[in-house]
Amino acid sequence: MHEVILTVFGVTILLGLVSLLLPLAERLSFPYAVMLALVGIALGALTSLASGAAHGTVLGDIIGTLNHFEPSAETLLAIFLPPLLFEAALTLDVRQLGEEIGPVLLLAVAGVVLCTFAAGFALWPISDMGLLAALALGAIIATTDPVAVVGVFRDVGAPRRLSTLVEGESLFNDAAAIAIYTVAVGMLVKPDGGALFGVLLFLRQFIGGVVVGALAGYIVIRLMPLLRGNRLAEATMTIASAYIVYVLCDHYLGLSGIVAVAAAAIAISAAGRRRLAPANFENLIEIWEQLAFWAASLIFLLAAMQAPEQLHHIGGKWLMDLGLLAVLILAAMVARGVTLYGLIPALSATGIAQPIENKYKIVMLWGGLRGAVSLALAAAATENHALPPEVGVLATGFVMVTLLVNAPTLRPLMRLVQLDRLSPAETALRDRVIGLSRASVQNEIEKIADSHEIDPAVVAEVGRVYRRQAGPGEAAASAADDVADPLRTRTALLTLADHEQQLYSQHLQARIVSRAGAATLLGYADRLRDAARTEGVEGYQRASMQLVGFGRSFRTANMLHRRFGIADPLAKCIAARFEILHSARSVLRELIAFNEEHIHALFGEQAARDLAELLEQRLADVERAVAALRLQYPTYAHQLQVQFLVRTAAQIEADRYEQLREESILNRDVFDDLERDLRERRRLIEARPSLDLGLNREELIGRVPLFSALDEGARRSVARLLRPRLAIPDEFIVRKGDRGDAMYFISSGAVEVRVAPMPVELGSGAFFGELALLEDAPRNADVVALGYCQLLTLAARDLDRLFDTEPAIRAEIHAVAQTRRNPAVAAQGQTAG
Repeated sequence: MHEVILTVFGVTILLGLVSLLLPLAERLSFPYAVMLALVGIALGALTSLASGAAHGTVLGDIIGTLNHFEPSAETLLAIFLPPLLFEAALTLDVRQLGEEIGPVLLLAVAGVVLCTFAAGFALWPISDMGLLAALALGAIIATTDPVAVVGVFRDVGAPRRLSTLVEGESLFNDAAAIAIYTVAVGMLVKPDGGALFGVLLFLRQFIGGVVVGALAGYIVIRLMPLLRGNRLAEATMTIASAYIVYVLCDHYLGLSGIVAVAAAAIAISAAGRRRLAPANFENLIEIWEQLAFWAASLIFLLAAMQAPEQLHHIGGKWLMDLGLLAVLILAAMVARGVTLYGLIPALSATGIAQPIENKYKIVMLWGGLRGAVSLALAAAATENHALPPEVGVLATGFVMVTLLVNAPTLRPLMRLVQLDRLSPAETALRDRVIGLSRASVQNEIEKIADSHEIDPAVVAEVGRVYRRQAGPGEAAASAADDVADPLRTRTALLTLADHEQQLYSQHLQARIVSRAGAATLLGYADRLRDAARTEGVEGYQRASMQLVGFGRSFRTANMLHRRFGIADPLAKCIAARFEILHSARSVLRELIAFNEEHIHALFGEQAARDLAELLEQRLADVERAVAALRLQYPTYAHQLQVQFLVRTAAQIEADRYEQLREESILNRDVFDDLERDLRERRRLIEARPSLDLGLNREELIGRVPLFSALDEGARRSVARLLRPRLAIPDEFIVRKGDRGDAMYFISSGAVEVRVAPMPVELGSGAFFGELALLEDAPRNADVVALGYCQLLTLAARDLDRLFDTEPAIRAEIHAVAQTRRNPAVAAQGQTAG
């Protein structure tokens, strides 16, 4: 029990030290990871020198605990690696990662393999370690750590693409390097398998980990709605899933637990940003950032504290080990250079990935720092008796060199290659914002001074300061007009797409739209931004049509209804389409106002005019789609409008309660009671109303004049021959040249018969498709739904039965068919399939 207390005491002391080091590193503009390593080495040396301090005293127990606190490598890996990998994957923007997936995977997988073999084959001939041990060492030092690098990037304002490449590479190469290390050590223990066995084992562990991790992430996302938006429960579920998937894969399934953790986090990140409330997802990220910060800091300190002790392994071979370390560093740099300057350009030449600028490559070459994961693997290598002691020593030395040499010089290098500067378009935007903002601040100061009766002389003094500050900004803002119109419009388009995504997130946060609807809209906004970034206005226009189009799931549901009579999936798809279009229409109107108010001021009149045309066209398309739905389902449209207003009212009510609580008008008990009441009411109003497709056969038959003269018994008999069908706008019901297998009666809606010389419209009560059945000939025209159409389908095999039982209907159909056979009449609009 005493040892447990001292262990807890030692860990909390280290955490307290970490809390002091972080602000110190920020104050000194010094890489935090480097400071941790230096302090860890100093602590290790200090505790070794003061190991004779008296036990039983606070200082003696602290020194003794830190001196003997050497958790096993397996403990370090099991406790600290899952949060490190999970947080890195969770916080990475999956959309941006998708844009750079080609170079990221090449750097992470091919780069790791190349570094592993380059280091292994460089050390093998000149050292006493075997090839597999040398390869294990190469895998340990192949994994990069973005912690120190990204901190520098943020300080100097590095381009976002560079940060994405470095963070994405680190995420995937951690998993790849650990998998290769595990395979190499496994082959050392069981050397009978050979090289092919090692390759197959690596592929099995890596691919299997990806599959299991992605499946686990999918399951977690599906379980999230059961937690009813409880932030604590959501965070707890993700923490549990990270460790569960790690243990299952690593200890039971024989797969890579680290790869599985990374895959699970990517799956949760990709879906969670759309399915969780924005505030809940941000809370999730904050919790994981805290866990990862503790894990990375403790690994750095604990591993660095063992560095002085590892010097004992060198003994009299220090000169030889320094030589091996120099060879190791050179081999790793060469391998990374080959990847950046050889493999990446080859990948770009194929068109799979965008080229990477040379100044990016320089920073990535020098900034390939090693950190927490490499230190954890080095500790594992030191404890593994199958590996020689040199592996852990050289790995630790390599990490320290990158932290003490590369990290401090990375900032000056970035300034040297001018990666701390904005692009011309970003500079123009920044300067325009400065000019407009300072002018706005000056106006606000005058209003505040007037309301507080401040001396006008003071106002004039402050105004002079702001006018002096605003001068350069205003001049630069006018210089922004020199930026080419297409570039300015594209930048404005990206700003607009970002704002649209933010508005959809706000709708989700306010619970105005369902989680499923918000997920669809956020994914749509992602595609809009991607298209605008890669293809400009044309790509944006093309992507914008996806919202009013009918996607794969809708068409699948329609196919199930058409072929098998299964209507429920189609009803759900139409209900979802109703909600999505209503929300999109609301957001588009907000975007039009945003364009008029902000885009015009920031990017100029031409850019605002171009975007206004795009937004007006999008709004018109959405309005037409909504009108088509409302025309067919007016009652459901009314229900949705009521639900929208009730949801909005509930959010206004919630905001009002929060405001009264902040103003101390409501005490905690009253506020909690009001919140409980509102929460219960929200559960009732947030369920999407069910949609009736209106496909009751008896009702549909009653709307067709051809069947109106039938008595009730005859109508029921005819109804058994007919099959209801819903046609969606622009759907081809009949295609010219196809074999005729049915004819159709229009219960509601309208279709267009595409015949020469002019298309013909047929409305409610009409029928079409009979000529192909009567003449046993191919269809003579395309028939397309003009809106949502409720149809009754009569199969060819049932036509004779209908004619036998209802001679009057047979006579009417034959009469219309005879009229449609007449070319002159057909030209006037009477032909129909």
